[in-house]
Amino acid sequence: MKDCSEIKRVVIKVGTSTLAYSTGLLNLRRIHQLVEVISDLKNTGLEIVLVSSGAIGVGAGELGFSGRPHDMPTIQACASVGQCELMQVYSNSFLEYNHRVSQVLMTRYTVDREISRRNLENTFNRLLQLKVIPIVNENDAISTEEIEFGDNDTLSAIVGKLCETDLLVILSDIDGLFDADPHKNPEAKLIPYVEGITPEIQGLAGGQGSHLGTGGMVTKIHAAEMALDAGFPMLIMNGSHPEQLYTILDGQPAGTWFQPSVQQCEQRRQRLKNKSRYPNDGNMIL
Repeated sequence: MKDCSEIKRVVIKVGTSTLAYSTGLLNLRRIHQLVEVISDLKNTGLEIVLVSSGAIGVGAGELGFSGRPHDMPTIQACASVGQCELMQVYSNSFLEYNHRVSQVLMTRYTVDREISRRNLENTFNRLLQLKVIPIVNENDAISTEEIEFGDNDTLSAIVGKLCETDLLVILSDIDGLFDADPHKNPEAKLIPYVEGITPEIQGLAGGQGSHLGTGGMVTKIHAAEMALDAGFPMLIMNGSHPEQLYTILDGQPAGTWFQPSVQQCEQRRQRLKNKSRYPNDGNMIL
């Protein structure tokens, strides 16, 4: 495990399978555990961005669907209902620990346009300066493109690049990357450390995630590729045990750690020299 003492900014992605029961309704105990750990870590001085899935799954549960709908208008309706519920729970939970949150809903269009992307970077940096926890999700209520081909594993890596994070943590329903499918092979072994995404690593990825979510190991490996290319490490760990975040930040192993190469790290260091995470001029660009 690498030294984590210099980590100051962390992006944490939490998936639907961690946030909700199979019914689609929120797992409030799990959410409160996660909020408590994040709040405590923030009290140490860490800056944290939370990328949260769950709006569609929670909305489906609220509206009485047994699983994720298939037609786009219903999916968008579920996202609209679920996002309200999700943010209310987050806001109330974090306020118990005297932390404020904000909502940031992103689309592919936001990231692809240079002006809106730079404005988004400024927004993230200013929120973190103000000690706010940005909670990010795709704007599924209006963006069909993201729902159809996107996923929040990829989104979390994009957010990590926008924020120039020091670490991306993906909380999943699995302990990390295994050398075989642990659901089918009880002898499967966890791979604790990966440096570089090789064809062999890509070949270990499985398929689709839970019936309420969109992700799987394939999307997590893709997120790892993006993270390493940007020069910051990524960790996959089990979201059922959010207290393991303490373990990781204490420099102890948990889950699967993806480490960028020396060259990738050096390229990031050079980039950060020329690009402050706290620009003096935080004005938005119109």
